[in-house]
Amino acid sequence: MKKQLIILTTLSTCIFLSACNDNNDSGSYVSSPSIPENNIQNPVVRMDAYTSTDMSLVANESLLMTYKMLGINNKEVQATALVFTPKGVPPVGGWPIVAWAHGTTGVADVCAPSRNVMDENVKTMITQLLAQGYVVVAPDYEGLGEPSGKEIHPFLNVKSEAYSITDAVVAAKSYLGAKAATRWVAVGHSQGGQAALGAAQYASRAKLTYKGTIAVAPASNLDLILNAGELSAANQPVAVQIPTYTNLDTYTALITAGLRNPNPSLQYSQIFKTPSDSIAAQAESVCAPALGQSFAAGLTEYSNKNNNTLVGYGRTQDGFLNLPVVKNFTSTDGQPLTVKVSTPIKIYQGQADTTVPLIATNKLVTEAKLAGTNINFITNETWTHGSAYSLNISNIVTDVNTLFTQ
Repeated sequence: MKKQLIILTTLSTCIFLSACNDNNDSGSYVSSPSIPENNIQNPVVRMDAYTSTDMSLVANESLLMTYKMLGINNKEVQATALVFTPKGVPPVGGWPIVAWAHGTTGVADVCAPSRNVMDENVKTMITQLLAQGYVVVAPDYEGLGEPSGKEIHPFLNVKSEAYSITDAVVAAKSYLGAKAATRWVAVGHSQGGQAALGAAQYASRAKLTYKGTIAVAPASNLDLILNAGELSAANQPVAVQIPTYTNLDTYTALITAGLRNPNPSLQYSQIFKTPSDSIAAQAESVCAPALGQSFAAGLTEYSNKNNNTLVGYGRTQDGFLNLPVVKNFTSTDGQPLTVKVSTPIKIYQGQADTTVPLIATNKLVTEAKLAGTNINFITNETWTHGSAYSLNISNIVTDVNTLFTQ
């Protein structure tokens, strides 16, 4: 699951478990007793030059920020985020802030986007946002790129992603001072789409003026996605099964690795059979593409040695989705929009998406609307998981403009 998202919004009505902000730059908000306010002192640990991708033509500053955030285990941890500022002089009231939430890269520190060359589509979007006069804050997420190198990224944990975003925005605002406005939105794709929806739920933590969310193909209903994937590959030729199982097992391994942050006693053998358990354990040291290659290699080797069949190959344990730690994750901790959100939300979803299938996002939107959340849901029969984002970059930037003018 890849990519990112944007938080759109306007409004000044109360929301349950979300921000209640007015439309000016006063920073007014209504806090939720269920969401701790960010009162971290001196949130910026350090600012370094970001050099992995040259953004000097479009950005006045390209910085790698190490900041303090509230982690998944309710302890203060350090995390990293990219901060880009526009060229020129900031307007009166400062530049509004766009939080960019990235898609799946992995759970190991080496997978942090700030440590790698920027994806061209992401670079295009950030370039357009800077040209419109927005500060762009792009968190790596908790556990990715963090200084200690010991914390595993809690993959697809909504609160962890949300706090990575809110606390990065707070830290960036602290660093920029009057150069940055109090108004902000969130944008994300795939895992980042889920993260952006999470930011909408937990926006009151930032104590700033949250304006809305834009999510593209957001991850949700993870058990449905995994079960649907298994059914789609059943009784298919090995040439179809290998890539399907590779994707399913890669994401299951990343989920397992992420669950080991709050549940260190969880073993890969509880989720995977041999030999897949040893492959899954690589999730803590390699990024998603390399992990997928290892799963594919194992499947291919077994098929070649067993008359072009995968019957008998050890993949996931029967009924692993019913393990309490997994069930709680898929139904609660990894599920966005479980409460009403009153700030604006726009979701783009491709009907040809095989990573986050339409059925999963349909269910997400339907249940969110039943809870009272208003969503502008845009679908297209030709969009894939990637093109739903890449073909809508200009539309997303326009959506951001709309949110900030409401």
